[in-house]
Amino acid sequence: MRLRNKPGAKETILAHPHYILDDGSQWKGKWQERFEKAQPIHIEVGSGKGQFIVEMAKAHPEINYIGIELQTNAIIAILEKQMEEKLPNLQLLLVNGADLTDYFADGEVDLVYLNFSDPWPKTKHEKRRLTFHTFLKTYETIAKPKAELHFKTDNQGLFEYSLASVTWYGMTIKQVWLDLHTSDYEGNIMTEYEEKFSGRGERIYRLEAIFNGKDVE
Repeated sequence: MRLRNKPGAKETILAHPHYILDDGSQWKGKWQERFEKAQPIHIEVGSGKGQFIVEMAKAHPEINYIGIELQTNAIIAILEKQMEEKLPNLQLLLVNGADLTDYFADGEVDLVYLNFSDPWPKTKHEKRRLTFHTFLKTYETIAKPKAELHFKTDNQGLFEYSLASVTWYGMTIKQVWLDLHTSDYEGNIMTEYEEKFSGRGERIYRLEAIFNGKDVE
């Protein structure tokens, strides 16, 4: 989805450093200090326009959330929501998800969300998929022992690839949903993409997997 350029987006970001950072390296190992109180930290890599991360923060005040997004025009939409909500348990980070070890210390994160990531369907682009093993290694590095990865997509090919990738990496598959919206899963919070795809009757896939400390190069 292409987003229109928002006039003054960069200026708005710079004007709200208490909610958003474009370089979080100075907070590496100290993210709890950015929040009102110390609580488990959940991050979403690729937050888009932020419906999921904002609604999760509203629904779970006992968890601290960090939305990570590379596109300025997307994260400004999240910032606008946060400027209205003023959620004490939500922070935003405008950085590349491939560089998370620059911004988080080892074992600082309790859970990682990947929602409707770009499927990069061509084989030559496999390394760009957010469930490729180098990304999994990055998540595991910043995550606590036995932390979880929660993944949702409408793309069957990416879902099958991701199942194979996390299995090969040595993660434990906790649970799989092949048609989330017809299941008995409770508490699902939809992203903008999820609303769009499910509204067209498309199937939504979901998995939860646990990191087991396997070292893969």
